[in-house]
Parts: sequence; structure tokens; C-alpha cells
Amino acid sequence: MTASKIAITIDDNTLKRLDILVQSNFFPNRSKAIQEAVAEKLMRIERSRLAQECAKLNPESEQAMAEEGFSSELEEWPEY
Repeated sequence: MTASKIAITIDDNTLKRLDILVQSNFFPNRSKAIQEAVAEKLMRIERSRLAQECAKLNPESEQAMAEEGFSSELEEWPEY
């Protein structure tokens, strides 16, 4: 995977907390900690957006569309 180098600004308190995690070997370095934090946040946003879109769906309408045409097809299916 290719990576790009960027510069960020972070408040002192957050940086101190981050450094404590690095010093305790929770993360190997600041860069890895920030990479994981950003990736996790992006994943949460994507899941949240998916949940919001799913909440807009009407379950009864979706069920009706999913079953559309099945009644006539069911008569053609062999019984097991």
C-alpha cells in the first residue's frame, strides 16, 4: 500500500495523550496511531451513513418489491 506524508496540527493535550499510548507501546509510533484513528473514524462514518440510508427504507415496500412476481412463480416450482 502506498502512503502519503502529510502535516497536521493537533492540540497539546491530545498530543500528550497520544504520546502516552506510544510510550506504553500501544502504538509503535505517532504516525501509526493517527493512521488507525483516521481509518476507524472513516469506517464509523461510512457505517453511520449506511444505517441512515437504511432507516429511510420502508420495510413493507421493500418486502413487496422483493416478493414481486413470486406468487405466479411459486405455482411453477416443484414440491419437495
